[in-house]
Amino acid sequence: MKSFDGSVFLVSGASSGIGEAAAVSLQQRGAVVYGLTSSASTLASARERHPAVHWLSADVTRRSEVDTAMAAVLSEAGRLDGLVNNAGIYTFASLEASSEEMMRRQFEINVFGTVFLTQAALTALKDSRGTIVNVSSTSAHKAMPDQSIYAATKGAVESLTRAWALELARYGVRVNAISPGPTLTPGIAKIPMPREMFEAAKEQILQTVPLGRMGTPEEVAQWIVTLADPAVTWLTGQIVGIDGGLGVS
Repeated sequence: MKSFDGSVFLVSGASSGIGEAAAVSLQQRGAVVYGLTSSASTLASARERHPAVHWLSADVTRRSEVDTAMAAVLSEAGRLDGLVNNAGIYTFASLEASSEEMMRRQFEINVFGTVFLTQAALTALKDSRGTIVNVSSTSAHKAMPDQSIYAATKGAVESLTRAWALELARYGVRVNAISPGPTLTPGIAKIPMPREMFEAAKEQILQTVPLGRMGTPEEVAQWIVTLADPAVTWLTGQIVGIDGGLGVS
């Protein structure tokens, strides 16, 4: 019997990268998975690639849209056993070059979006004694130039993870996070910098990763699934580094 049989999960940022890999992996293990994406265009493409996943569209920075999406999940599935807070963006820039718009956008999606979605899911997760897996980043605790704002948002996610683990333990809700290192996701290719500069930066990063390469979304998603497994009952408040050893280098 699959350990996820009968479980209902919602994965945000599920139309690409780590979120997509997590949604597919959970579904393949027997969970009923709802994938949340931010726009109608990505929704259509995701539905075509993964018809077994139930797809919804919502901007996680807008509480009303989040509430509507969560209501749709509960109306259709009748319960929620797990939430994967994966939706996030990153824009790398020096402190001098960090605009107000860039800073606000990262905090709105990476921090407020995580809070809004968790608040919307909370009653259902308490009812099911469910689980939350947040997606952080090695940047939260591995200082690097030009990443201070992004790192601060992920530091906030890790703080939320630990605080929620204590706050929700009385309800049987487990809260953990993964902290991925450099991962080959579609978002990496969209970083706004000249190609030669991107390749140079990539090579510099790889030199600091003990395993000498970038990870894949599937490798990272495997640990989301592990932390979310209903059979994992004695783990909460933990931040698990999935980074090829970068965090200890």
